[in-house]
Amino acid sequence: MTSTDTTTLVGTPDPDESALILAAADPATGTVEKAPAVSNMVPPHRNPVPAEAEAEVLEGELLPGRAVAVDQPDTTGRPIWEGYRNAKRQPLIAPWLRSWETFQGTAAFACRHYLHTAAYHALRVPLYALHLLTRAPRGLGRALGAAWRWLADAEAKPLRASAVARDDAAEYLRLSLQRNLRVATRLGLLGAALLGVLIGWWMLPDPVPVWVRWGLWALVAGGIAALGLAGTPADKPFATRAVVSTEVAKLTSDIVIRALSAVGISAMNPARGTAITFPAPITRDGPGWRADVDLPYGVTAVDIIERRDRLASGLRRPLGCVWPEPASEEHAGRLVLWVGDQPMNKARQPAWPLLRGGEADVFKPLPFGNDQRGRAVSILLMFGNILIGAMPRYGKTFALRVLLLALALDPRVEMRTFELKGTGDLSPLAKVSHHYASGADDGTIAACVQSLREVYKELERRAKTISGLPKDICPENKVTPQLASNRKLGLHPLAVSIDECQELFSHPDYGKEAGELATAIIKRGPAMGIILILATQRPDKDSLPTGVSANVGIRFCLRVMGQVENDMVLGTSAYRNGVRATMFTQSDKGIGYLVGAADDPQIVRSSYLDGPASERVSERARALRAHAGTLTGHAAGEDTALGEGERRDTLLADVAAVLGGDEAKVWSETVVTRLVELRPAVYGAWAELDGGGKAAALSAALKPYSISTGQVWGTDPATGKGANRRGIDRSDITTAIAERDRKAIAT
Repeated sequence: MTSTDTTTLVGTPDPDESALILAAADPATGTVEKAPAVSNMVPPHRNPVPAEAEAEVLEGELLPGRAVAVDQPDTTGRPIWEGYRNAKRQPLIAPWLRSWETFQGTAAFACRHYLHTAAYHALRVPLYALHLLTRAPRGLGRALGAAWRWLADAEAKPLRASAVARDDAAEYLRLSLQRNLRVATRLGLLGAALLGVLIGWWMLPDPVPVWVRWGLWALVAGGIAALGLAGTPADKPFATRAVVSTEVAKLTSDIVIRALSAVGISAMNPARGTAITFPAPITRDGPGWRADVDLPYGVTAVDIIERRDRLASGLRRPLGCVWPEPASEEHAGRLVLWVGDQPMNKARQPAWPLLRGGEADVFKPLPFGNDQRGRAVSILLMFGNILIGAMPRYGKTFALRVLLLALALDPRVEMRTFELKGTGDLSPLAKVSHHYASGADDGTIAACVQSLREVYKELERRAKTISGLPKDICPENKVTPQLASNRKLGLHPLAVSIDECQELFSHPDYGKEAGELATAIIKRGPAMGIILILATQRPDKDSLPTGVSANVGIRFCLRVMGQVENDMVLGTSAYRNGVRATMFTQSDKGIGYLVGAADDPQIVRSSYLDGPASERVSERARALRAHAGTLTGHAAGEDTALGEGERRDTLLADVAAVLGGDEAKVWSETVVTRLVELRPAVYGAWAELDGGGKAAALSAALKPYSISTGQVWGTDPATGKGANRRGIDRSDITTAIAERDRKAIAT
């Protein structure tokens, strides 16, 4: 080429060498620009550049007319441990030993299995003995035949016949001589054995000792059993199986590759030679198998998830057993495939941990359900909100009820429960709720909006209370367990739950206001101890305000039909990222995607509590609240359907609310001071009275309830000295509340 050429092609016909970058020189300026990479094949009319004409790099600039190899050799010389710095380490302890629940389940299964097997065979021992006895003659015939063939050296007979057929006299004579020697030796061994038996029998004492007789009988029985086993046909075993296994074969890489190759993605066609690799061994994980798969280049985990039915067909497993998931901490082509032994909707689910006893702590995760592997799944509701969405009749309300019953078992939580379907699915919560209403009528919706207004005002009050607390008491400017337990501050957890919330937000008169109130509560409430729980069967923009759906931190979506509904509940782009509640089938009731409770989305089956079980849990929760003195509002007999300022007398409930759980007797003036703080609009007039006046006012107010005051020993907080003053007995208040409730039920 001449010096005026602007581009020089260099390369090599070897396809294994790197691609080359062209260097183009501008004739006017002499500057060098990088040209696009081209194939490393040289056109036929050009000659390859000699090895000594390779490109050179001077101070980061390419020389004109030279080409540079793209892939340079690695000469960094990194230490060997650098390759293991980011490597994944296998767990030291087996998965079934890392969780107490999993260990309990595995141990219980093993005990049940082997106890059942032992009992099954123990009951059939007589039948097994009869089988062996009837098959012993056939076994004896087989044993005698085998002994005769051994004595006659039958195994060498084909060799002797072959020598005769070849007319090989020398070979035949050699084999015959060897056969005669073997027969003689074996006859001698047999005779010696029989002689030993006869001598042993002759030497037995007379009479024969008992232990010898038992030994002989055992020997005879063992011989008959051995002959029975020898006479047992291969297709008719003498003992039946105690447990007929229905488990599938072990999941192997060949099975996974075969299934993935059959889902209909061309990039995974074996004929194309694309690789499917496994970054970790296929292991047993709970009641199933886990396989981590690196898909071929360009194939994502989402591509496999949307073909879950084809994957299940390729694995020859029911659809409910096959659960592909993306590995969010890895690249988009990493697939986590879990294949269960049986469908998730048919697997035995562990009982709800709080079903038979115990209290809950809203500041800790509350038990909710189980994942595919049977592991417990909990949700931390404090400082969060939750949205539950699903098609009708797929377990939405049951999942909501599990969470509300868990909240009810923490007596500090004030509950406001609204069921806008009107079927009474949440009626067990009426016993513990400060506000409760059921129905789809305007009155119920109006009561719900009124309660939201009160909660919105509570935001302002709590904000002022928190901001006024010393930093050493409230360092993070949010409700803590200590603050929540101090009833004087009024910072106890408050949970507002609305089932079928689409009826509220789409209401022509109250819908807009309700959406604004709910959005404000969702945004500001968590730090102040206020929890909003919503459930809907129609997740769309008209029935679920955007401000609500965009700010909910925890989401649980059971079966829905389309991408729009899926993303309204689980969040924008959830469907595109492979988190698809549309994959659940008609039989997957109670199973959904849980997002926000953990780092990654979880497939969860909510615990099942039927009506009677829910009633029992609610009764236990009410007893806890009665003991703690936190029964208020509807649960204490107040008519919460009336508007603010129109409520009936709530003195008993208010007195119970201001009494601490550990206070048996309290001065009347102390009770009045707390009542003024609780309801200034109702008891504010008592604030100006002195100690004696407060005691007299409270005594007069309690007289219609047949409650009298008496002398109570206490300590004056101002002077620190003890004294006897007029006061009330906590048991009198709780007894009066119980009597009033009994009369209300009777009427």
